Amino acid sequence: MASFEYIALDSITGEQSNGMMEGDSEKSIRSQLRGLNLTPIEIKTCKDSGKIDGKFKISNKKLSASDISIVTRQFSTLIQSGTPIEEALSAIAQHSEKKTITTILMGVRAGVLEGMTLSKAMSYYPKTFDELFRATVEAGESSGHLDAVLNELADYTESSYENKQKIKTALFYPITLIVLSIIIVAGLLTFVVPQVVQVFDDSKESLPTLTIVILGISDFLLEFGLEITATIIVFVITFKQLLKIRSFQYSIHIFLLKLPILGKLIRGQNTATFTQTLSILASSGVPVLEALNIGSKVIMNLPMKEAVEQTAIAVREGASLYKSLEKTKLFPPMTLHLISSGESSGELDTMLSKAANFQQREVSNTIAVILSMFEPLIILVMGVLVLLIVLAILLPIFELNQLIG
Repeated sequence: MASFEYIALDSITGEQSNGMMEGDSEKSIRSQLRGLNLTPIEIKTCKDSGKIDGKFKISNKKLSASDISIVTRQFSTLIQSGTPIEEALSAIAQHSEKKTITTILMGVRAGVLEGMTLSKAMSYYPKTFDELFRATVEAGESSGHLDAVLNELADYTESSYENKQKIKTALFYPITLIVLSIIIVAGLLTFVVPQVVQVFDDSKESLPTLTIVILGISDFLLEFGLEITATIIVFVITFKQLLKIRSFQYSIHIFLLKLPILGKLIRGQNTATFTQTLSILASSGVPVLEALNIGSKVIMNLPMKEAVEQTAIAVREGASLYKSLEKTKLFPPMTLHLISSGESSGELDTMLSKAANFQQREVSNTIAVILSMFEPLIILVMGVLVLLIVLAILLPIFELNQLIG
């Protein structure tokens, strides 16, 4: 059964409506629409949804983090209320105002109706349902506790989205302040200063040293501004290309980890993501080795990712998770302590969740402290630069007044 998009007119009111339906062919969709007192105008097969030429295909369609969070919570609520999977998917799809959500969920539903497991049907949309999501759903299906697992997934996706939003919100003001500062200073140097100081060009008196320096910077920017901009653009593009080379990217990641403050943030954020992933997988019944393999894929820092991969090998050979991670010397002591406690007490999933929450709070607090110091510093630097430019303009005026007096 495939999904079709339709545009139709209400036979009674004449109002136009559109939506999606499932059927074996366009003919069956037309029949269904007429049964609903709708006159079909246009019917077409949904791309990337259900069967294409009789076969399912991998789709590149992707949902945003907020959409995934909302859909997961809705799906969890419906499943916990006893709604069958295919009906839950259909209900969310039909009531969604976003076409992409409808298309993806109807595609997943088509797979379920064909006899696939939910996790298998989701695998045709890897950009939306990542390996962590699918593995957790598969564990829930195997254990018969899909409702509870989906509830945990909903909590996880919501907390992940909220944390990302908090970081973006916290960084918005300082980044805006920096950009505006650069624009203002550049504008003063390239447009205002030359125009004002030009008044004194005919004066036989020499200009103050500060004014000469500011004018030199202004002339330099006017003469080589385009070249500087082009150089920066080329550098950024080249750097991005080099980052595609794993050895270069690895070296950069090692360097970042060694930085005093930024290194702590990177270590903390990756640790929080990793431990949260392990926690949700372990509590869903996913074996530790499989959880480690999946967990390594959510780590963005290559040295830490490699450390987890080595840890998985050590655990396979019989070593403890705590000892294996401790040898890497890349994970925070508190996280290692909680993992050790979890292994000893048999409550590893609980301790991993506590470790993730602790690390996320640490990251949030560190960012808050940095921003509380960084924002006044930006304002101070901006104030000093503007003061110097204003002085460079006023000093010749003061000297001219003294000469006239």
